Amino acid sequence: MESPAGRTPAPRALPYYVAFSQLLGLTVVAVTGAWLGAYRGGIAWESALQFNVHPLCMIIGLVFLQGDALLVYRVFRNEAKRTTKILHGLLHVLAFVIALVGECLARPALPPPPPTREAAAQLSSPLPLEAGTRPPRSWDQSPQVLASRGSLGSPPPSLPVSPVLTRPPPRPGLVAVFDYHRKKGIADLYSLHSWCGILVFVLFLAQWLVGLGFFLFPGASFSLRSRYRPQHVFFGAAIFLLSVGTALLGLKEALLFQLGTKYSAFESEGVLANVLGLLLVAFGAVVLYILTRADWKRPLQAEEQALSMDFKTLTEGDSPSSQ
Repeated sequence: MESPAGRTPAPRALPYYVAFSQLLGLTVVAVTGAWLGAYRGGIAWESALQFNVHPLCMIIGLVFLQGDALLVYRVFRNEAKRTTKILHGLLHVLAFVIALVGECLARPALPPPPPTREAAAQLSSPLPLEAGTRPPRSWDQSPQVLASRGSLGSPPPSLPVSPVLTRPPPRPGLVAVFDYHRKKGIADLYSLHSWCGILVFVLFLAQWLVGLGFFLFPGASFSLRSRYRPQHVFFGAAIFLLSVGTALLGLKEALLFQLGTKYSAFESEGVLANVLGLLLVAFGAVVLYILTRADWKRPLQAEEQALSMDFKTLTEGDSPSSQ
């Protein structure tokens, strides 16, 4: 049944489920920040705390924003199809960029580079005496006096080092994570979390590129689009669920590294992290429920129906179905 303005009204329960999903998603982000702030020292752009950006950006990008991107076709039911497609694609781009930022900022700052040989020799050489001055007496050889005069044997004064020199050059985010593991003595790509994380990144990028070629570029025919659409919808939901599962694996891995056997003693950090895990599961379940309700799918608009009928007379392909 259509409204007088020609707009199909949303099902009665759909707005409530969408609002509930957003409440869960924002709560997941907030609890993640609270966990990192209360038990992991917070987030810093320098030092080892920089690695804490990784879980926060993964949750925001590959869980919350990716879930919202999937809900675009349920929320914007009466807008132009091309506008909805662009918003759907842009949200995925934003999710991927934030995830990459979380990887790139996960590397700790490097210590300042050692001074060159010439600079070290200059710092360790005694200062020349001015005319009319006497060499220091034996009772002037205290560390404070030597340090103030820059005499031989005093610790060289520290030179200001540019903050650019204290950080490694920009590199791909995954390589930075590997560097962090090596500094901490942690093996690379041994855990299920790391394997699933690599798989999520590869599938996410491939899904976005193929979807861009089929649904936004005008070269693909309706016949190809209609054949690929079921696979696109399935893999979109599958990648989202895989992202949620990978986040749960990473959360469990972080708890085992930090708490060890104390995890079984109901430590407060473990309890909060378990609550975060349940919130992740709830958010994924609500989003998946909204996506799988057939009566909540975006209805076919009038211009889409006309274009579908015109194309059906020219080709042997089926008309595109609604997403």
